[in-house]
Amino acid sequence: MPLAGKNIILGISGGIAAYKMPLLVRLLKKAGANIQVIMTPAAHDFVTPVTLATLSGRPVLTDFIQNKEGLWHNHVALAQWADLMLLAPVTANTLAKMAHGQADNFLLAVYMSAKSPVMVAPAMDVDMYAHPATRQNLQQLQAYGIHLIPATKGELASGLTGYGRLEEPENIYKHILDFFKQKNSLSGKKVLITAGPTYEAIDPVRFIGNHSSGKMGIALAEEAAKRGASVVLVLGPTHLRPANPDIKVLPVTNAEEMFAGVTEHFGTADMAVMAAAVADFTPEKPAEHKIKKGQASLSIPLKPTKDILAYLGTQKKRHQILAGFAMETENETENALAKLKRKNLDLIVLNSLREPQAGFKHDTNKVTIFVKDGRQIDLPLKSKKAVAEDIWSVMESLKTD
Repeated sequence: MPLAGKNIILGISGGIAAYKMPLLVRLLKKAGANIQVIMTPAAHDFVTPVTLATLSGRPVLTDFIQNKEGLWHNHVALAQWADLMLLAPVTANTLAKMAHGQADNFLLAVYMSAKSPVMVAPAMDVDMYAHPATRQNLQQLQAYGIHLIPATKGELASGLTGYGRLEEPENIYKHILDFFKQKNSLSGKKVLITAGPTYEAIDPVRFIGNHSSGKMGIALAEEAAKRGASVVLVLGPTHLRPANPDIKVLPVTNAEEMFAGVTEHFGTADMAVMAAAVADFTPEKPAEHKIKKGQASLSIPLKPTKDILAYLGTQKKRHQILAGFAMETENETENALAKLKRKNLDLIVLNSLREPQAGFKHDTNKVTIFVKDGRQIDLPLKSKKAVAEDIWSVMESLKTD
């Protein structure tokens, strides 16, 4: 059974498409999953809790207290129990509440407490689905890292035809299967990642650096480890650390140290992603003592640092996949494509400092992925966690000899 032992919360909100959910529960149960159904009060008008409780083998929950004994249902414990939380169908109203942190029912309280990945499958009439507020709410949820199963085109309850129809239960089931398969997709692979800035010493106090926080690279390391890879993270100076204790972190400070750490581990890596913002120049001769402010003038001769990505491109073996990042402020596409070719990369991730809420220090990012086979994948603004998922999915699609 492909979902044996998996704990899945199915949240149902009040739309006509709720009548399809018994079939989804049946499919998940046959695959071995443990299903806990939660319904909003409005959902009771479209499908009966008795049906869903019978198929799931568990009482359906709607309120914090809904029994004669006055037993309180712990939304926090329930959220931590789940390996996946799926909200289907999710209405425009529930989407809006999720996007803006409103928790006025039991289902939303569980969602706000969720530690597991969350999927949403919206369903509503065509004009509601196309409304700018709905589109913005869906974009916001994706920025939070929520997986979207988009509504499909078809005949709707209103009699209109268009986008807004809930994806069929069989296809939602396939989305869930693919999600859990992905968890072991990098099993046995060795992955090398760089993250964060480098600090190039001017004197014992001052340095040349940049604004990189390391968030994007750390998200990539977390996602690779989640998919089963053995991960080495060469991490520049930042207070952030990956939460996964299985990730081997190699702390470095400057570009020379990062070069040494990367070259030490690249030979045994199957896949490498160079996400660090490495300084292009370093002082030729750092001062031994703090440079005093009272000096008449100050000139700091610089020399180029080693181009780590270009070096790896010359060393890359046929079975290895190498990815880099391009942070650009002008001629973004042209510069990224030139870097992809010049440095012998398999793909490059372009992010622009001109995009709001993207790039350094933000929790979100908006990127374009260019692949050596000619693909260009434009991603909307998402959480860096969600961007990391997309990057690894593209990495895994590449064929190696």
